[in-house]
Order: sequence, then structure tokens, then C-alpha cells
Amino acid sequence: MCGRFSMSAETDELIAEFVARGGRPEDWTPSYNIAPTENAPIVRDRVKDGETLREIDLASWGLKPAWAKPGGPAPINARLESVATNGLFRNAFAQRRCIVPMNGYYEWEATEHGKQPHFIHAPETLLAAAGLYELRKVENEWTVNFTIITREAADASGEVHDRMPVFLTPDTWDTWIEPVTLEKTDAKDSLVAMLDRSSLAVARTITTYPVSRRVNNVRDTSVAKDDPTLIEPLAG
Repeated sequence: MCGRFSMSAETDELIAEFVARGGRPEDWTPSYNIAPTENAPIVRDRVKDGETLREIDLASWGLKPAWAKPGGPAPINARLESVATNGLFRNAFAQRRCIVPMNGYYEWEATEHGKQPHFIHAPETLLAAAGLYELRKVENEWTVNFTIITREAADASGEVHDRMPVFLTPDTWDTWIEPVTLEKTDAKDSLVAMLDRSSLAVARTITTYPVSRRVNNVRDTSVAKDDPTLIEPLAG
């Protein structure tokens, strides 16, 4: 699975990387330790006045459709194997696809001394994870939330966990977030197959190393989320 990740790029960097507009710099504070329910930037294409616009928006991590009951599940991950057919995800898969930028993500290894975090990353500054988003009205305002699609581990995370995020190669970005509704089964199957190929290609570039256990407790206010040493390899 993917239960924690790092996204340290500034808004302007994201706009340049994904050739997007929108996203005021004050809306996003880079974080090396994003946890479920917290906000993170997503990239999505939307049609406005007949024009397709690529935007960067802040969204809450944990998918919650407008029809879902308060207090119900808000999954942070969706399995690639069933994302096109699972009732909680299939509408978003057909209509509301997004990119979740990240530097890398964390997985934990059980050891005799407790849970040891590992940071899993690629040589590139940013990775583009395949995500889904939903819109939900909260206190009379529309909010955005998201989930990250995962697959069986084919990268370095396989050493510590059996799942990994589905990552996109740059040549698949436009196809993935194209603002069209997928109605036919073969169109959905084709997109799932693209995600499978893309994630395998990215997986070959990914490596892992152990990091400080300071990332373990996101409620520890003494550990600043904008501290870059959180993703530094452990000495020795």
C-alpha cells in the first residue's frame, strides 16, 4: 500500500513540471511526511467553456464520494486489479482521474527493535502517481479528495511491502487525466493495461533506503513536516 509520502516541491515547480496553471503558492506548504486526511496537491484536466485546462488543486487524502455517508470509509488506496469495477472507485475511474505528485513514499519493515521506515524513490525529482478524485460538499463548500492507485510491488518496496503506487511515465500523463468519460469496458481495460505497463517501467528505476524513525509518528509536533532530513538515509 501507500500510507505516507513526501511532496517537497513548491507550487511554482509543480506548475512548470506538469505545464499546469492555478495553485497559489500560499495554498501549499511542502511536506516530507504527508499522512491520510491531510492535504496534498493533485494535477487534473478539466473542461471550462469548451477549453481543457490543466490545474493544480489541493485535495484531502482519502476518497469520499458525494454520496458516501459521513463517517464511512475514505480509502487512501485503490487496487489496480479492481479499480475499474469496484463500486467505490469505478465512477471516479471512469470520469475523475488525476496525478498525485510525490518525491517518494514510505514503507515500514518489522524488526526486533520496532518498525523501521524506508524511503522509496526514483532518480527523478518527482514521481507521478495515478490517482482518482471526488468532489464533496462540506459546510456548503465543494472540496476535493483523492486516493492513490496501487499494484503488486514490482519495485524496491517489495523488500519491505507487497504493494506499491502505480506510477505514470510522462508519455502517459495526458491519456490518464484526459477529461473524458470511459463508458465501454474495452476502454477501461486499455487504461488499466497502460497503468500496468507504465508502473512496471517506473518500478525498474526505484530504490529504497532506511530513514529516521522520526517519520513514524505524524502527531509528534516536534518533528517539522518541512524538514528535509526526514528523507535522508540513515548513517552507516
